[in-house]
Amino acid sequence: MPMPVGRRPLRGRRPAAPGQRSAPADLQNGAMRSFDELVTEADHAPVEGWDFSWLDGRATEERPPWGYARALARRLAEAGASLDLQTGGGEVLAEAGTYPPLAVATEGWRPNLVVAAARLRPLGVAVLGHDEAAPLPFADASFDLVSSRHPVSTDWAEIARVLVPGGRYFSQQIGPASMVELSEAFLGPLPDADRWRRPEDARAAAERCGLEVVDLRSARLRAEFSDVGAIVYVLRKCVWWVPGFTVERYRDTLRRLHQQMVDDGPFVAHSSRFLVEARRPPR
Repeated sequence: MPMPVGRRPLRGRRPAAPGQRSAPADLQNGAMRSFDELVTEADHAPVEGWDFSWLDGRATEERPPWGYARALARRLAEAGASLDLQTGGGEVLAEAGTYPPLAVATEGWRPNLVVAAARLRPLGVAVLGHDEAAPLPFADASFDLVSSRHPVSTDWAEIARVLVPGGRYFSQQIGPASMVELSEAFLGPLPDADRWRRPEDARAAAERCGLEVVDLRSARLRAEFSDVGAIVYVLRKCVWWVPGFTVERYRDTLRRLHQQMVDDGPFVAHSSRFLVEARRPPR
């Protein structure tokens, strides 16, 4: 099965060094709160948008070394017309602060679209709803910069079509076997996890559509979950990691993971990311 796609990384404290236990932030009188309390709280937390601040102090993930948000901001400052695809709640795009005269963002999930519009339109960014399965609603050669952070899928042909000659696509994407340890804790072994979302496949797909890949880098990053509530929250938000997840369906597994974290410390998984930049050749 294809590995799930995460649109935003976890936020919070820096992970402990390997072999070092990080103290769970969710303590009560020096002891971790009860299983039922943690699970009930997380099961009722709002999960709209892609703000992961609910996890502060409860889950962490190392950052890729290339600094996507800063690199995107530099490219936006130099662009004449930009398009951000699958913008989520617009959180990363809003960090840029400076935008070209024409700046557009699209999002396909209605709850995120509402959040993105409220965040980005006051900054001068047009926000449009768009089903990723449909062609982009823009004329050929409309943008000199197209970007996307953690897209669910990448339509390379449509990206090539809307880029001007010399224009660039800049994206951070989920790589193979991302968070596979977490998925396997609920679903069992996923032996094909490393066959999906490989950087070399992205390069080949871009080149088939006439684009030149000018940068391709990858990273494997440590993530820690300090309590079972953090796991419940992230699985409700990132529904592709464990399709069909509900607390009731997986209560026994959650209880086992809770006891494991009480006894042994944080649950550790690893995310996978790659950075790709591709250019439409000049005429």
